[in-house]
Amino acid sequence: MKVQEILSKKGKEVISVDSETMVFDAIALMSEKNIGALIVMTSGKMSGIVSERDYRNKVILKGRKSKETAVHEIMTQNVLCVTPDYDLHDCMGIMSSKKIRHLPVLDDKGNVCGVISIGDIVKAIIDDQKSEIRDLRDYITSSYPG
Repeated sequence: MKVQEILSKKGKEVISVDSETMVFDAIALMSEKNIGALIVMTSGKMSGIVSERDYRNKVILKGRKSKETAVHEIMTQNVLCVTPDYDLHDCMGIMSSKKIRHLPVLDDKGNVCGVISIGDIVKAIIDDQKSEIRDLRDYITSSYPG
Protein backbone atom coordinates (compact mmCIF):
# COMPACT_ATOMS: atom_id res chain seq x y z
CA MET A 1 0.00 0.00 0.00
CA LYS A 2 1.24 3.46 -0.92
CA VAL A 3 1.04 6.92 0.66
CA GLN A 4 -1.16 8.04 -2.25
CA GLU A 5 -3.91 5.68 -1.09
CA ILE A 6 -4.03 7.37 2.32
CA LEU A 7 -4.10 10.84 0.75
CA SER A 8 -6.90 9.85 -1.63
CA LYS A 9 -9.06 8.79 1.36
CA LYS A 10 -8.20 11.47 3.92
CA GLY A 11 -7.65 14.32 1.51
CA LYS A 12 -4.66 16.44 0.66
CA GLU A 13 -5.42 19.45 2.81
CA VAL A 14 -2.25 20.82 4.35
CA ILE A 15 -2.72 22.86 7.51
CA SER A 16 0.14 25.32 7.81
CA VAL A 17 1.30 28.46 9.57
CA ASP A 18 3.74 31.17 8.67
CA SER A 19 7.10 30.97 10.42
CA GLU A 20 6.39 34.29 12.20
CA THR A 21 3.15 32.98 13.77
CA MET A 22 3.21 32.97 17.55
CA VAL A 23 3.36 29.52 19.11
CA PHE A 24 0.13 30.18 21.04
CA ASP A 25 -1.76 30.70 17.77
CA ALA A 26 -0.20 27.59 16.22
CA ILE A 27 -1.21 25.46 19.22
CA ALA A 28 -4.72 26.93 19.08
CA LEU A 29 -4.95 25.96 15.40
CA MET A 30 -3.76 22.41 16.17
CA SER A 31 -6.45 22.18 18.83
CA GLU A 32 -9.14 23.54 16.52
CA LYS A 33 -8.21 21.09 13.73
CA ASN A 34 -7.53 18.22 16.17
CA ILE A 35 -4.08 17.58 14.73
CA GLY A 36 -0.65 17.16 16.28
CA ALA A 37 1.59 19.07 13.86
CA LEU A 38 1.59 21.95 11.39
CA ILE A 39 3.70 22.61 8.34
CA VAL A 40 5.65 25.85 8.74
CA MET A 41 5.88 28.05 5.66
CA THR A 42 8.30 30.85 4.84
CA SER A 43 7.74 32.80 1.62
CA GLY A 44 5.42 30.09 0.30
CA LYS A 45 7.83 27.20 0.86
CA MET A 46 8.00 24.64 3.65
CA SER A 47 10.67 25.70 6.13
CA GLY A 48 9.84 23.25 8.91
CA ILE A 49 7.26 21.44 10.96
CA VAL A 50 6.03 22.24 14.44
CA SER A 51 4.46 19.64 16.68
CA GLU A 52 2.97 19.29 20.12
CA ARG A 53 6.29 17.73 21.13
CA ASP A 54 8.18 20.86 19.99
CA TYR A 55 5.82 22.93 22.11
CA ARG A 56 6.30 20.74 25.16
CA ASN A 57 10.09 20.48 24.87
CA LYS A 58 11.00 23.94 23.61
CA VAL A 59 8.38 26.18 25.21
CA ILE A 60 6.73 24.66 28.27
CA LEU A 61 9.78 22.87 29.68
CA LYS A 62 12.05 25.86 28.92
CA GLY A 63 9.77 28.35 30.66
CA ARG A 64 9.14 30.33 27.47
CA LYS A 65 5.92 32.21 26.76
CA SER A 66 3.87 30.87 23.86
CA LYS A 67 2.41 34.31 23.08
CA GLU A 68 5.93 35.77 22.77
CA THR A 69 7.68 32.95 20.91
CA ALA A 70 7.51 32.64 17.11
CA VAL A 71 7.05 29.23 15.53
CA HIS A 72 10.39 29.48 13.68
CA GLU A 73 12.15 29.53 17.06
CA ILE A 74 10.91 26.07 18.02
CA MET A 75 10.12 24.26 14.74
CA THR A 76 12.00 21.26 13.45
CA GLN A 77 13.91 22.48 10.40
CA ASN A 78 15.35 19.32 8.87
CA VAL A 79 12.06 17.69 7.98
CA LEU A 80 11.91 14.11 6.79
CA CYS A 81 9.50 13.87 3.86
CA VAL A 82 8.11 11.20 1.55
CA THR A 83 6.48 11.14 -1.87
CA PRO A 84 3.06 9.72 -2.76
CA ASP A 85 4.65 6.53 -4.14
CA TYR A 86 6.31 5.56 -0.81
CA ASP A 87 5.25 2.25 0.68
CA LEU A 88 3.44 2.55 4.02
CA HIS A 89 5.67 -0.04 5.66
CA ASP A 90 8.72 2.06 4.69
CA CYS A 91 7.02 5.15 6.18
CA MET A 92 6.32 3.25 9.38
CA GLY A 93 9.99 2.25 9.54
CA ILE A 94 11.11 5.86 9.11
CA MET A 95 8.71 7.08 11.77
CA SER A 96 9.67 4.36 14.24
CA SER A 97 13.41 4.75 13.81
CA LYS A 98 13.34 8.56 13.94
CA LYS A 99 10.62 8.72 16.65
CA ILE A 100 8.40 11.05 14.66
CA ARG A 101 4.63 10.97 14.17
CA HIS A 102 4.11 13.07 11.03
CA LEU A 103 5.55 12.96 7.52
CA PRO A 104 4.94 15.69 4.96
CA VAL A 105 4.30 14.35 1.46
CA LEU A 106 5.99 16.17 -1.43
CA ASP A 107 4.83 16.18 -5.04
CA ASP A 108 7.23 15.92 -7.99
CA LYS A 109 7.89 19.69 -7.79
CA GLY A 110 8.87 19.54 -4.12
CA ASN A 111 5.65 21.14 -2.86
CA VAL A 112 3.80 19.76 0.15
CA CYS A 113 0.73 17.90 -1.14
CA GLY A 114 -0.32 16.28 2.14
CA VAL A 115 0.75 15.07 5.56
CA ILE A 116 0.42 11.56 6.92
CA SER A 117 0.53 10.57 10.56
CA ILE A 118 1.46 7.32 12.25
CA GLY A 119 -2.25 6.98 13.06
CA ASP A 120 -3.12 7.22 9.35
CA ILE A 121 -0.62 4.47 8.55
CA VAL A 122 -1.76 2.15 11.33
CA LYS A 123 -5.41 2.60 10.31
CA ALA A 124 -4.63 1.91 6.63
CA ILE A 125 -2.63 -1.22 7.44
CA ILE A 126 -5.36 -2.54 9.77
CA ASP A 127 -8.05 -1.84 7.14
CA ASP A 128 -5.95 -3.62 4.52
CA GLN A 129 -5.45 -6.64 6.78
CA LYS A 130 -9.18 -6.79 7.59
CA SER A 131 -9.91 -6.80 3.86
CA GLU A 132 -7.41 -9.61 3.26
CA ILE A 133 -8.88 -11.67 6.09
CA ARG A 134 -12.40 -11.15 4.72
CA ASP A 135 -11.24 -12.20 1.23
CA LEU A 136 -9.53 -15.31 2.63
CA ARG A 137 -12.63 -16.27 4.62
CA ASP A 138 -14.80 -15.81 1.54
CA TYR A 139 -12.40 -17.92 -0.51
CA ILE A 140 -12.28 -20.69 2.10
CA THR A 141 -16.08 -20.73 2.48
CA SER A 142 -16.63 -20.88 -1.28
CA SER A 143 -13.97 -23.60 -1.74
CA TYR A 144 -15.34 -25.94 0.93
CA PRO A 145 -19.10 -26.20 0.68
CA GLY A 146 -20.44 -27.67 3.62
